[in-house]
Parts: sequence; C-alpha cells; structure tokens
Amino acid sequence: MLLSTLNIEKYELLTRKIFMHDVIPAVDLKSAPSGSRFSTATMIFGVECKTSTKNNSEYLDVRVGDKTSTFSCKIFGNSPVYNFFKTAKQGSIIIIEGITKQFNGIFSPDISAAKELSAKEISESNLEQLLAPCAEESLPNLRSALREAINSITDAALRETVCAVIDELGDCFENKTAAISMHHAYKHGLLEHTVHTVKAGQVLLPLYPFVDHDLAVAGLILHDVGKVFEYSDDIVAQRTKAGILQGHLLIGYKIVRRVALQKKLNEDLLERLEHILLSHHDLPEYGAVVRPATPEAFFVAMVDNLDAKMGMVEQLLKTTPIVNVFSDKHFGLDSRILVEKVIHE
Repeated sequence: MLLSTLNIEKYELLTRKIFMHDVIPAVDLKSAPSGSRFSTATMIFGVECKTSTKNNSEYLDVRVGDKTSTFSCKIFGNSPVYNFFKTAKQGSIIIIEGITKQFNGIFSPDISAAKELSAKEISESNLEQLLAPCAEESLPNLRSALREAINSITDAALRETVCAVIDELGDCFENKTAAISMHHAYKHGLLEHTVHTVKAGQVLLPLYPFVDHDLAVAGLILHDVGKVFEYSDDIVAQRTKAGILQGHLLIGYKIVRRVALQKKLNEDLLERLEHILLSHHDLPEYGAVVRPATPEAFFVAMVDNLDAKMGMVEQLLKTTPIVNVFSDKHFGLDSRILVEKVIHE
C-alpha cells in the first residue's frame, strides 16, 4: 500500500485537478472492483507495438505502475490515448484515467485519458520518489555488508583487485539496476543483488570445503559489475549500445582483467576469476560464454541463480493483489506462485 501509507495530500490534489474521478494509487488498482472508474499517478515502464492474432490489427502493450507494482494495458488504434502512448517515453510520470477491467483473466484496465506531468508538478508532488522503483534496504547497510565481504578475502592481491574494481565504479555500481525487469530491477538493485548473493554464498560455503572461499566471494562480488555499462542511467533503465553488442559478462571480464593485471594478481587466480565471470549464467542460451568448469564457477552460478529467482518470487508476493490465490505466470520462473501465507496452527 505504497501511496496509501504516505502523506498523499499533494498527490490527490494534483490528480483531482486533472481528472475528477476517485484517486486510487496504482498499487491498489488491481484490488479495486472490476468496472471502477479511477484516476491515478503512474510511471511508464515500457511501450511495445504488437499485432493482434485475432484480426491482425496493431495495438500498444503499455506497462505502467509504481515502485511496488506494474501492470499492462492494451491500447488499440481507436483509443483516444493511442497517439499519446505511441510517442510516450519510458520513465515519464503521467496521470491516467480509466476503468478497471480484466483481459483474459489478467488485470488490464481500459485507459480513457492520459496526461504527462511537468517537471514542476512532479517536484511539487514528490511523485518521482513515490513512483520510481528503488531497493527497500538502506544504502548504508548495503555498503557496509559489501565492504565486510571484501575484507573477508584473505588473499591480499585478490582483495585489492576486488576493492579497486568496486571503488572505480563507485556510485555507478551503487545506483544501477540489476535488470530491465526480471529481478532487482530498480535503483540500487545491482548492489542489493550482489550483497544478497554474497551473504547466501557465505552461509553455504562451509558446506562445500572444496570450494575456495576467496575466489567464490570475489566472484560473487564481481560477477555482475558489467551491468554498470550494460544498462542506462534512466529512471526506467534500457540496454546501452555496449550492453547489446557485448553484454555484461564480457564487459565485466574486461574491467576485472584490466584491474587485476594492475594489481599483479597471479595468473592462476586471474584465469579462475575470469572463468567465473564468463560462465556465471551457466548455459549458453542464458548468455554464458562458456559452461562452468571449476568448483567456484559452479558455486557462483548457482548462488546467483538462487537470488535472481527468489528476487522474482519476492516481487510477485509484493505485487499480487491480496484477493488472488496465485500470481500471474512469471516469464523468468515459468510458473505462477502461491501467494497465500502459510498458516501455522
């Protein structure tokens, strides 16, 4: 209940000033009765032009929402807002008016009016802070946990390599998203995902004494550093030219190799660390350059996948309306998730 639990007086006044219908925060729309008229402030997360399989007509698949929830709206050519969304930019903050509806059993409201807000309106209503996705964990805590992990590396050259990479990337690493939409897709998401993988790895490492602690921790910290240059700095991130042409595995490999050579990391450790970065997606169809072939590479790939998948599950639990028993099917999980809480007698 994001906007419902904050002081939204300015938000409500702004929304009612533009449209006269009931103000319903975007996070609450999915729970509103079907057929409810509403006005709400929301952010555009994506606009994709598609073709209907029924009549071969073109329509826009528009994804909007706030920092806790997104949903799609189908905008057909005869809609009064078709041209608005045809030229709309990702990250724009808008006010929409419409009626809550379901399309093939999935929430997809009918949007009848839309207006982009000015920078002044956004600033005065604090809407960017309310709508733009951001990690819930505090930045100081995430920073502290990452430094702790770096300091746990006992090999001096390896520790200095990891520290130098993180220091070089600085705020860019802290602020970047971990994905476009799949998991940890918000500001500070990359840092949060990295800290989660390291914490999970440190808990699991004692079970597998054949996995080198220093290499595994270094790999978990550095495995996604290439995402700093794979994604743009926009509120709603997009893949950069380098991200499309190379991808974060290769970008990260080049960053880490350059720094490691400067720190005179020994050849064997460097080769093994590079292998972790190039193989952490496990399979070529998932973007891996090679399959994992060392204990540390398999360990990092599995822990990375664990946190990515659990990040997807967490997002579904947060965004699925409380009236639903199951979430919608998630592409990354290839499954729906039971969202009802466990009941203990």
